[in-house]
Amino acid sequence: MTSLATGFARTQRWLRAHPLAFDGALAVVVLVCMLVGSFADPNGRHGPEFGGRTPELRSVVLVVLVAGALVFRRRNPMAVLVFTPAVSVVELVAGEPPAPIAMSAAVALYTVASRTDRSTTWRVGLLTMGVLTAAAMVFGSTPWYTQENLGIFAWTGMAAAAGDAVRSRRAFVDAIRERAERAERTREEEARRRVAEERLRIARDLHDVVAHHIALVNVQAGVAAHVMDRRPDQAKEALAHVREASRSALNELRATVGLLRQSGDPEAPTEPAPGLDVLDELVTTFRQAGLPVEVARADDGVRLSAAVDLAAYRIIQEALTNVQKHAGTHAKAEVSVVRVGPTMEVTVLDNGAEADGPADGGGHGLLGMRERVGALGGRLTVGPRYGGGFRVQAILPLKARTAEDG
Repeated sequence: MTSLATGFARTQRWLRAHPLAFDGALAVVVLVCMLVGSFADPNGRHGPEFGGRTPELRSVVLVVLVAGALVFRRRNPMAVLVFTPAVSVVELVAGEPPAPIAMSAAVALYTVASRTDRSTTWRVGLLTMGVLTAAAMVFGSTPWYTQENLGIFAWTGMAAAAGDAVRSRRAFVDAIRERAERAERTREEEARRRVAEERLRIARDLHDVVAHHIALVNVQAGVAAHVMDRRPDQAKEALAHVREASRSALNELRATVGLLRQSGDPEAPTEPAPGLDVLDELVTTFRQAGLPVEVARADDGVRLSAAVDLAAYRIIQEALTNVQKHAGTHAKAEVSVVRVGPTMEVTVLDNGAEADGPADGGGHGLLGMRERVGALGGRLTVGPRYGGGFRVQAILPLKARTAEDG
């Protein structure tokens, strides 16, 4: 049973790859059927009789012509449809009784119906059915109401209906296939987009962690080297800050790498993500590194979403890190967190030299800020201040924008 199904499938694939061979075989089958039908006498003494008559040479020639025309039914279906009914009408008028050449017209009509639209099928089908049936009723030797005449109308109508059904099914299958391919492309594009977004998020988080802690380590190590000989106690305190900053950096890097190494869904973190609740601790680390920071808050104790809270914290962290790195040794920073209607304004100012500030849009830190704010539907403004220094201001919505919101 399996071998039979395999052979049938292989034959079907071969016929699809060689349509002309299939049409030639179909033409031979239709030719044999029409020739056999030519020897049948529908008006025998006891009903239809086979061998009761012999077809004329003219009928045989016409049968061969219409059967040969079916070989080209795919290349020019409309021309074949015009030719076969015309020859059928000639046989209906001249034949006595006529050979069943209308069978070829039914095949041609099926082909047109399966390859054109429905409106064309209706117009061409009704015309073909009407012409053939009228010719049989008017020029036939039997009464117009005989079943042979009605049979021509029925068979041609069924051929048109079958062709239209095949066309509709083919269009339906093609639509399903196209929809599946489009869904597959969309799924792949969505997967690539998510991978790209995740890579950006990881790069942004790693930059924030490494840049902040390494900047503190660098400053404290410089202080320790400067006062090592004259003030060993202060040097020890600076080295302690170096050790603490290094430990924090390693812990955050270990947590991030641990999430990346998990094969399944990551487990929930044991500690909450940093936010404005630990802003004082963040500012303390910069103050210990020698950067004077003033904080002003007027956020009315509003509870932010986790994404907005983390973004505000990271923006302040990155801005103060840039002040520490670029604004000079005598720079001061001011941090303000103010609620304005449905938004939260986070501003970081410094009084460093204008030339020492980071260029607008330059560096991964500012790029990461823009990405964070843009993902939440907020607005970021960075640039030099009038009279010297640098300004970073982020306007964040109190509630993060969801993916459905665009």
